[in-house]
Amino acid sequence: MLVADPQFEMIGVSAATRIVVAEIERAARSDAKVLITGKSGVGKEIAARLIHRLSHRANRPIVTINCAAVPDSLLESELFGHARGSFTDAHRDRVGRFELAHHGTIFFDEVGEMSPRMQALLLRFLESGEIHRVGATDAARPGVDVRVIAATNRNLADRTASGHFREDLYYRLNVININIPPLCQRPEDIPVLLRHFFAVYARRHRVAQPDVSVEALAKLVVYDWPGNVRELKNVVERLTLQARARCAPISPSHLPSEIAMSARPAPDQPPPATSKAQVIFDRMVEGREPFWSAVHSPFMTRDLTRTDVREIVARGFQTAGNYKSLARLFNLPPLDYKRFMNFLRTHGCDIRFQPLGDVTRQYRSTYPAFRAEAADRRRARES
Repeated sequence: MLVADPQFEMIGVSAATRIVVAEIERAARSDAKVLITGKSGVGKEIAARLIHRLSHRANRPIVTINCAAVPDSLLESELFGHARGSFTDAHRDRVGRFELAHHGTIFFDEVGEMSPRMQALLLRFLESGEIHRVGATDAARPGVDVRVIAATNRNLADRTASGHFREDLYYRLNVININIPPLCQRPEDIPVLLRHFFAVYARRHRVAQPDVSVEALAKLVVYDWPGNVRELKNVVERLTLQARARCAPISPSHLPSEIAMSARPAPDQPPPATSKAQVIFDRMVEGREPFWSAVHSPFMTRDLTRTDVREIVARGFQTAGNYKSLARLFNLPPLDYKRFMNFLRTHGCDIRFQPLGDVTRQYRSTYPAFRAEAADRRRARES
């Protein structure tokens, strides 16, 4: 899942997390605008900070503003600044956040909550880069250089269609799109996150890191986590503090009731729909269909998205382990290898996997029952 350690490295072992890491690294290489989407609590701000930290602007500030938390009457002043006397309590000139982020990054959290008026002002800034402070009588200030990253838990395409979000602003912001899947779609990440946060909160509260029984871990891993990582962090902190009063490992009885009662779907429940990427992957691996007809052709006709292709490549990489084996897995002759790699790199569909070192080894050695539970759930989702 999307969590960063003090060195701003991603923590997670799932293919989905690795895809997000690759997208973050790719976004950091340019100054293009980025729109990060995903449900509340998945870690959109962490992703934005990682992009900034990995970019050439890392030694300059990243300035954040929550568009949902600032009243519309104050948002313009917060962004553009104001002149002395422009309104009540404006006792002196004030620099806005755009100017504070000069040569750095500005992050708009919950950009989908902006009013139509503020959307128009933001669009004007994106087009001109000029700053005009509220109440100022002088000319606009040119030359503000900021990298813009926005995030939202809303579906901006739907809000654009309904007239609640400007279409031109949506296309301005959505140059690079990074979608962060919810935690329930990446159960492989839950054990690693739990271990990480138990260590973090044990240090923070100066207590011993609690042990967790296999039964409790199984409950934690099959829970759907509607609040995503934010909910998981809160639960771990609560369990860490409660563990101070006892020596026994955390058991299911110590978990919040909604987690203690969680269980895998009953066998007679219909399985979730198989993803498009999984269907195409199976056609190549089991049906021996070549990559060019299964993936390349529908991608070029826009029937497949870049995200679909990355997911297919990620699934194949988990089996093959390297790109030469991946080409063979996708039924390509040796002479097509260079063309295959050029296609992936040209369209940003190459996935670079890096070993997770001690975290992965600890996960594999400490949570065997945990992994079996997660694997069962994953197979149920993909069947």
